[in-house]
Amino acid sequence: MLHLLFSAGLSLASKQDYIVPNSFSAKKRVRQNVKRRALSRWRKTKIKDQIKAFLNALQAQDVKTAETEYRKVCGILDKVACTSTIHRNTAARRKSRLSRRLKALQLAAS
Repeated sequence: MLHLLFSAGLSLASKQDYIVPNSFSAKKRVRQNVKRRALSRWRKTKIKDQIKAFLNALQAQDVKTAETEYRKVCGILDKVACTSTIHRNTAARRKSRLSRRLKALQLAAS
């Protein structure tokens, strides 16, 4: 059981981590939580990486690249909002804030 926790990148920092489940359903719940946590982290990392690419295009004042990166960010946010990783309103808020920055770059470029 501990190898699952370590493979997910968890540390045994708190006393709660030392609790070992006894029943089958509790053990299964631990396995499911480890998988879900890893998947959610992967999705959030994917979002952050794509947003960084978009912000780098903004800093470079490259409108075309920024537009393509913005479309990629929107696609990833929409896909992740369909899961329970982030709420759909959170995705909408992030898209709105990024679109404002893109519009400002487009106005400054023209």
